[in-house]
This record gives sequence, C-alpha cells and structure tokens, in this order.
Amino acid sequence: MRRRPLVAITVLAALATVSGCSSDTAPEAGGPASPSSSPSFSPFSAAPQPPQWTVGRMQSAHPFRHQLGVSHTPPPTETNARVGAVFSHDGSGDHFCTGSVVDSPGKSIVITAAHCIHSGKDGDYKTDLSFVPGYRNGQSPNGIWPVSKMVVDDHWAQSSDPDYDVGFVILDKVGGKRIADILGANRFGYNTGFDKHVQITGYPSSGDSPISCVNRTTKFQTDQMKVDCTGYSGGTSGSPWLTDFDRVTHTGEVIGVIGGYQAGGDTDDTSYSPYFNDAIKALYDKAVKEGG
Repeated sequence: MRRRPLVAITVLAALATVSGCSSDTAPEAGGPASPSSSPSFSPFSAAPQPPQWTVGRMQSAHPFRHQLGVSHTPPPTETNARVGAVFSHDGSGDHFCTGSVVDSPGKSIVITAAHCIHSGKDGDYKTDLSFVPGYRNGQSPNGIWPVSKMVVDDHWAQSSDPDYDVGFVILDKVGGKRIADILGANRFGYNTGFDKHVQITGYPSSGDSPISCVNRTTKFQTDQMKVDCTGYSGGTSGSPWLTDFDRVTHTGEVIGVIGGYQAGGDTDDTSYSPYFNDAIKALYDKAVKEGG
C-alpha cells in the first residue's frame, strides 16, 4: 500500500508553522486518527478553507509515517522494549526467535510461537533458553531473563498443528523483580476479528537490531491470519502483532505472533499467525496457572 498523496501547498505551509511535531511518534498500531469533518469558510471566498492542523492531527497523517507494509529499524521506545530476542545458551548463543511481554497476574509471561520453544510432533521442549528484551547491537539494556517454564497446546506437541503454533514462556525473576514490573506489558487479545491494523516488531537472526512494520491483516484460513510486511526472515518467528495502541498508557493488544501456516511464512514479505480464539485463550490461562 502506498501513502496518501501529499496535501496541497497551503496545508504544507500550515504544517510548517506548528511547533513540537515529530515523525518519531509512538507505535502506529492504533491506526490514523479521523480528520476533522467541519471545514471553516472565509468571508471573502465561497471556497472551503483547509481544516486546522493540530499537532495530534499532524502526527497521525501519512506523510509523517513509515510506508505501510515496508519494514524499518525502529528507535528504542518504552513499547518496543517489551519485545525481545529469544536466545539459546542463557544468552551466550545465537538469537533465533522473537517474543514479547504480555500482561498476567504473575507479571512473568512472554508470548512467542510454539515452534520456537517446542519442536512439535515426536519432539520436546527446548532447553537452556533466555529472553533479552530490547536487545540491540549486542547490548541487553533490560537484562537477560532465564526461561523457567514453557507451555504449548497438545495439538502442537502431538501433531504440529499450525493452528496452535503459539507458545508462552514463564521467566525467572532477575534481581528479585518480575519483568512486567520493570517494563510493563501489553494485553493479550483474542477473538478480535481478522481485519486489524497492526504493528509487528521482530528480530531477524541475520542482524542485531529489530525491524518494525505496520499494515492491515486479512483472513487467510479459518484459524489463520495474514499480513504483508517486508523483511521478516528467520528469527522473527514469535514477533507480536500489536493493535489498539493507547498513546496515554503506551500499551496495546497482542492479537497474533508470526507462526502458524508454513511456520509463519516461507517468504520474507508475507507472514502468518494463528488466529487467537478460545483455544489460544485457554492456553494463555494454562500459562497463568503455571505461575505466569
């Protein structure tokens, strides 16, 4: 999808007069704000004048945003600090998947793809894993969090059913603190529908910085969602699909993770996720009971 065309020169002039505007806004998963529907009129002309541009309205305008469906390297923010790389060997190995903190009573749950933590049919849970939120350029600004427990659905464990390619990990405390107490958490969402405006942030294993992309999801199959975003190669499995972002609380709702059909997609520019239905909600509840 392309951006909307640039507005008229008169509107651009109005934009230039407003201070405090920045293209480095909070995550874009909430979608653009609705423009004013009440244009003002000049007493000297019957032609309607452009609506007044507020700072909030400018920040939601497409010329100030990244192009839909095209990934970019996001700046460190409070929100993407909750997304991290999943490492082998307690952080001393390679990162091979992505996870993100979701809210729970125990303040210790990270959501990812099931295939990141369990090899599926005839396999078992992986061992010696850690979660590094906000990982960037070899640095772990928010600590290295050991994984203590992992939870996948039996449909995945017994038959590698792609509709259940969702997993939850429970983290140990670090320095006596729980991860959500330090970083906060996004909400876990389910049965929210297939057509949603989402932001996806993940860690390609070929690099040491995250990528982020915004686009609309569509229904692919009965229990699978699809989105077109460039550059989501190996290592981005488990990347959260964040929607309904609240700019006041700086939180949103995770309604998907890269996974499911073709383990998330066999091309870098189209990704899939299991649809979060009642079965995935039951899996989340099981992780909560496990202490998350």
